[in-house]
Amino acid sequence: MNKTIVAISTPLGSGAISIVRLSGENALKIARKFFTPIKNQKIVPRMMHLGKLDLGESFEKCLMVYFPSPNSYTGEDMIEFHLHGGIIVTQLVQSKLLEAGAKLAEAGEFTKLAFLNGKLSLDEAEGIIDEINSESEAELRVALSSADGKLKQEILNHQELLKNILAEIEVSLDYPEETEFAELKTSIFDKLFKLKQKLENLILVAEQTKLVKNGVSIAIIGRTNVGKSSLLNALVGEEKAIVTDIEGTTRDIVEAKIDYNGVRFNFYDTAGIRDSSDNVERIGIEKSKKMLNTANLVLIVLDASEEMTADERRIIEKLKAPHIFVVNKSDKKRILEKQKDEIEVSAKNNKNIDALKKKIFDKAIGDKINFNASSVTNERQLEILKQAYNQVCEAINDKSGSIEIISLLIKKIWQTLGKITGETENEDIISLIFSRFCVGK
Repeated sequence: MNKTIVAISTPLGSGAISIVRLSGENALKIARKFFTPIKNQKIVPRMMHLGKLDLGESFEKCLMVYFPSPNSYTGEDMIEFHLHGGIIVTQLVQSKLLEAGAKLAEAGEFTKLAFLNGKLSLDEAEGIIDEINSESEAELRVALSSADGKLKQEILNHQELLKNILAEIEVSLDYPEETEFAELKTSIFDKLFKLKQKLENLILVAEQTKLVKNGVSIAIIGRTNVGKSSLLNALVGEEKAIVTDIEGTTRDIVEAKIDYNGVRFNFYDTAGIRDSSDNVERIGIEKSKKMLNTANLVLIVLDASEEMTADERRIIEKLKAPHIFVVNKSDKKRILEKQKDEIEVSAKNNKNIDALKKKIFDKAIGDKINFNASSVTNERQLEILKQAYNQVCEAINDKSGSIEIISLLIKKIWQTLGKITGETENEDIISLIFSRFCVGK
């Protein structure tokens, strides 16, 4: 007998509504021990029923909806109670359902059941996790695309191509006297080359999508007292960093983030780069230098009223990441020579800050992200794609291999791609993925 699980599916706290879920073959039987619809109406599937929930010494007036198998989120019989929001009443209802024979659900168990019962694929489940955890509009759009099954369909298309190739090979091996093996191998390699290009494009889109999922990492770099901290404060609209006329005020990296055009900007105000005898400041300076190579984008802050120093020239020479020259203190007379790809601002007077944000967006994102394209949404999926890509390259490069060897390589590629949807992923990885969900989802 399958167990029937229960969990609170909304955050505990005061609110208008709390939802408690049941899933399993005894869900309706357990619910009816406590819930009585008004006028003892018949329970109609997928209809909200107003009624009373017996809590022992009192009743909770609430709504109940019944989703019969297989037309439910989990693929099993499901019940949802929509209660008045509140910690005590919600926990009391859950306790009553546990006493009646339900078992407390594990983290992500409802969605895991949906996966096991074929209601969604592993990549769609991961899209749901990303949807829940989204911190920006762009992250949400990418997550919704994955949860909608676009990636799953593309992977299934690639696997179908591989199955067709395998079928051709099987026929050739059954009727070798009727097969021109040189022509067959040419046809197979042409199809594999097209698959290689499609996987290459998926990997490229995935790398670009990382900027949306993780946010754009933006380092604010420059020598001391050029206004880096003032610029950070102006960009995020609050006093995140200490601003003084004393050199070396910022001794460690100060972080702040904003949402711009639906994309998260992660700003890092760094210690001013210079020679220093102060041990603490030197540690901060070393961190600043590392940010030069790890950030997605670097803002090089310069003082409009002064000529460029040797320290600043050394910073620019070492810079490899995409960058923008931010010429600060534009309210003063300009002495600094013109820089390529620069923007003048006054952090003190909040001048041109919106224009700088737009410039950052255009430089880091621009039209790189196609939200309508299927895309992998996490490192697990990306590593699997890269593995499949390398296997396709191996098959293409092994032109002297026999048809049997090519067949084995193609089967390996098919199995690797199946890990994305969960068709061939191992059970431990699947359990780990669903453990990332909250209880009740």
